[in-house]
Amino acid sequence: MNIHIKIIIILLAVVFTSCEDVIDVEVQTAPARLTIEASLDWEKGTTGNNQTIKLSTSTPYFDRTTNTNVSGATVKVTNDTNGTEFIFTDQNNGEYTTTEFVPIVNQSYTLEVIYNNETYTAKETLMPVADIKEVNQSTENGFDDEVLEVNVIFDDPKEEGNNYLIKFKEKGDLLAEFEDFNDEFVNGNEISWYFEKEDDDDNDDDDDNDQFAQGDVIDIDLYGISEGYYNYIRILIEQSEGAGLFSATPVALKGNCINLSNKDNYAHGYFRLTQVERRTYTFK
Repeated sequence: MNIHIKIIIILLAVVFTSCEDVIDVEVQTAPARLTIEASLDWEKGTTGNNQTIKLSTSTPYFDRTTNTNVSGATVKVTNDTNGTEFIFTDQNNGEYTTTEFVPIVNQSYTLEVIYNNETYTAKETLMPVADIKEVNQSTENGFDDEVLEVNVIFDDPKEEGNNYLIKFKEKGDLLAEFEDFNDEFVNGNEISWYFEKEDDDDNDDDDDNDQFAQGDVIDIDLYGISEGYYNYIRILIEQSEGAGLFSATPVALKGNCINLSNKDNYAHGYFRLTQVERRTYTFK
């Protein structure tokens, strides 16, 4: 018996000793880039004068830097038709704000950001969005006919080329869910878009926390977006959901912000202008 115990102790010692080897893994690094979060959203029923653009810098994946806000930049947006300039004031926390922006549907605007003596620019058109006719609940449209879903109903305009982004955010959740689509096959028709919670495969509990229930509150934002932004956000959503068996390999995703001073030092992010319709729904 004692001999067996001694053998076991020796084997365990060998195993734990071998686990102490340190393996150095080379991780790819990339230069810090300016990140431009320039989403100018005009909510229906408001003037749309108050707008914010956020600037920061990217960091390596394992970098523990928490404050990447960019101050000291010059930011402005110009109406491409009449030349009106809207200056965004530096708030010294990465945010640049204005209270004088004038949103005009189907109007083209140009963003200019000057940072570290380099000029970044982007051009975009403010896209309209249809009115939401109704928001209701059902169990008929989703993958599970026993699970509640929320339905957003609106009429797609007859004009070709309408693109949409819908944001769903349940009260109490930290993150929102985004879904994108265009009207290629439904142009000019009534659209009923449903959203239901997806089951959490990592949760073995049969609790109904992964399903909507009576009293749950969800905020819904319907955006009208340009074709360029639709192509950008569609890839971004796919990559954020993780690579599946038949998914394409994630690649560096470039937005529409161009560095006029140094084309190789492009910026992350996107300059978008949208009209948005917002609703809040409480499940019954």
